Amino acid sequence: MAKTEASILIIDDDEDVLLSAALLLKQDYSKIINLQDPRKINEIFSQQKIDLVILDMNYRIGINDGKEGMYWLKHILSIDPDAVVILMTAYGEVELAVEAIKKGAFDFILKPWNNEKFLATVNSALRLKKSNQKITELTSANKALKEQTRETSGPFIGVSPAMKKLMEQVRKVSITEANVLVLGENGTGKQHIAREIHRLSDRTNGPFVHVDLGAITESLFESELFGHVKGAFTDAVEDKPGRFELAENGTLFLDEIGNLPLSLQTKLLTVLQNRKVTRIGDTVERSFNARLLFATNAPLHQWVEEGKFRQDLMYRINTIELEIPPLRERPADIIEFINYYLRLFKEKYRKPQLRISEEAVRILNKHSWPGNIRELQHTMERGVIMSDGTSIKETDFNLSSGPVASKNIIDTNLNVQELEKLLVQKALEKHGGNITKAAKDLGLTRAALYRRMEKYNL
Repeated sequence: MAKTEASILIIDDDEDVLLSAALLLKQDYSKIINLQDPRKINEIFSQQKIDLVILDMNYRIGINDGKEGMYWLKHILSIDPDAVVILMTAYGEVELAVEAIKKGAFDFILKPWNNEKFLATVNSALRLKKSNQKITELTSANKALKEQTRETSGPFIGVSPAMKKLMEQVRKVSITEANVLVLGENGTGKQHIAREIHRLSDRTNGPFVHVDLGAITESLFESELFGHVKGAFTDAVEDKPGRFELAENGTLFLDEIGNLPLSLQTKLLTVLQNRKVTRIGDTVERSFNARLLFATNAPLHQWVEEGKFRQDLMYRINTIELEIPPLRERPADIIEFINYYLRLFKEKYRKPQLRISEEAVRILNKHSWPGNIRELQHTMERGVIMSDGTSIKETDFNLSSGPVASKNIIDTNLNVQELEKLLVQKALEKHGGNITKAAKDLGLTRAALYRRMEKYNL
């Protein structure tokens, strides 16, 4: 039987007690550290990660008031506020041990101990430690995600009539629990719309869980979305909740829903109908409470008619449909994004005096933006980075200005990377930003096309 990965520090001046406790714990746990002198606690904590401390309450001969244990408990918690500490004490010190629990100890063990109770207490303490670590990790991840979102998403920008209408629709649907399908070309901001719906909803304090279905392989679909139990398959070393469970009391955003093959569409439909998931390898159905949002750049209505997408699933996901117009159809918004990203990247790259020339703005306004807002964001970042002096010039962007310029590049530039970038741009323009169609036209997979778009900041 495999041992549980845990590092347990036992502190007691009695060598026999240390030996007995270590022999008992070594049967179940991977690392046991014995320490007779508590003055070396700092040294131990500085050298390695400790999951649990088992601390005796008395260390000097003839002294049995437990004050030393209280002192060292306070000291341990001062150097590691998240430390989990179990006290070892004699029967006469139980009242003091209870007082220690009030001051931060997890529990106490009476000496001489019962082995089963000893192991049960240790196991409970380690479960608490693991739970606290997960909470800390999730809190940190959520904080980092919010910071990243503030930097890259920006405000809800749009002064064009089409965007004003969309903003009003977003405000109306946010206060409901209706399933929402967000449609739009690649780079138009579908994830940003989903986040805005979550922010304005009653679930704003809950998690926002984003799943890119285009990036999940068919073999991992159920594990990622529904979770698995330990031993369900070779790499399942522990129980793992799926994304539906992680989004509890919050919002689950299933992006690129059009990428799901029919077999997986059936499995997803069942979960949406029953509002329950079953982890792989488990028989227990688990209810979930999450708002569901979906997005795609695929023509789902056409695919339903062609039998590529299940009609009953379509009915489930599009209670409300929101369509984001491409950037080329709302030129009034281009200057808004230019100004926003100029401010953002001036601050990021410490160029407070930087401005953008009128000719550069004219070039940006003329561009067709096949990659939409994402392409404009990357273009502005490149312009800020490449600019010299106090002004961004049109040459800092390295944008082609249309078909004539494209032809000239092919005629005069034999640089392989420039030609590859041009082909990717033309394919995206041809298919209106539809990644699936552009990738097929180029003879690439969707993942390979995404890598090239990232490489060339498209």
